[in-house]
Amino acid sequence: MRAAVAYDNGNVFPHFGMTSEFKFYEIEDGKVVSTWIKDTGGAKHHEIVAFLKNEGVGTLICGGIGGCGQRLLAENGITLFGGVAGSADEAVGKLINGTLECGRMDTGCCHH
Repeated sequence: MRAAVAYDNGNVFPHFGMTSEFKFYEIEDGKVVSTWIKDTGGAKHHEIVAFLKNEGVGTLICGGIGGCGQRLLAENGITLFGGVAGSADEAVGKLINGTLECGRMDTGCCHH
């Protein structure tokens, strides 16, 4: 499984549509086997969904995200955990052990 976190200096970035980089996690057998950080190249909002899809992402962890972003992720088969704050690595650890919870997003509710 490949997960991505909207990323800023070790933490989950609070605004999906303005994220300038993502940290990617390759997860196998319940363990992170590799990570890397990639710049979005200036992509914003809907372009970010295509960026994530092209990277093979199946799960996204982010902070705030609006209804349009939620819809585009769902249409592209990317599972969303939004409204998350704090350490990106800790959030992925919670994802792996099944304890990651969605927080308050800009609109809507958690779609997972």
